[in-house]
Amino acid sequence: MIELIMLAVIAIVGLTVFGGIIALILMYNNFIGMKNRIDNAWAQIDVQTKKRYDLIPNLVETIKGYAKHEKSVFENVTKARSAAMGAQNMADKAKSENMLTNTLKSLFAVAENYPDLKANQNFLMLQEELSGIESKIAYARQFYNDTVMRFNQATEMFPSNIVAGIFGFKAREYFQAAEAERKAVKVKF
Repeated sequence: MIELIMLAVIAIVGLTVFGGIIALILMYNNFIGMKNRIDNAWAQIDVQTKKRYDLIPNLVETIKGYAKHEKSVFENVTKARSAAMGAQNMADKAKSENMLTNTLKSLFAVAENYPDLKANQNFLMLQEELSGIESKIAYARQFYNDTVMRFNQATEMFPSNIVAGIFGFKAREYFQAAEAERKAVKVKF
C-alpha cells in the first residue's frame, strides 16, 4: 500500500514537472514568435519607407521644373530624406521619418502655388503614389505598435514575465508620431 502511494506521489510530481517544462517551452516559443513578428513589422516599415525614398527624388524633380525659386524647400526635403535613410536605430528612424513627413507637407504646399503643376499628369501620378505609400507606412507602423503592445504585455504579465526575465526578453519601444503631428489641423477658408 505504501508503495502504491509512493508511486502515485512520484507520478503526480513527475506530471507536474513535465507540465511545467511544457508550459515553459510554450511561453518561450511564444516570445520568440512575437519577437520575430516585431522584427518583421519593422522590416515592413523599412520596405515602405524605401519606396518613399525612391519616389521623392522624382517628385522633387517634377516640382523643381515649375518652382525654380523654391530652393530651400527642395534642400530640406533632400536633407530629411538622407537623414531618414541613414537612421540606425528605431528612435532615430522615428524622428527622421517624422521630419521627412513634415518636409513633404511643405513640398506639397509649394506645389499648391502652381496651377499648371497641379494639372501635370506626372505630378498627379507621383502624388497619388506617394499618398498610397504614406497609407501603407501608417498601416505598417500601426501593425508594428500592435505587435509591440502584445509583446510588452507578455513581458509584464504573470507568469510569462518570469519566462521573459529568465531569457532576457525586454519591452520594446513603440513607433511614435512627432509632437507636431499630434496637433489638430486647422482648416481656413
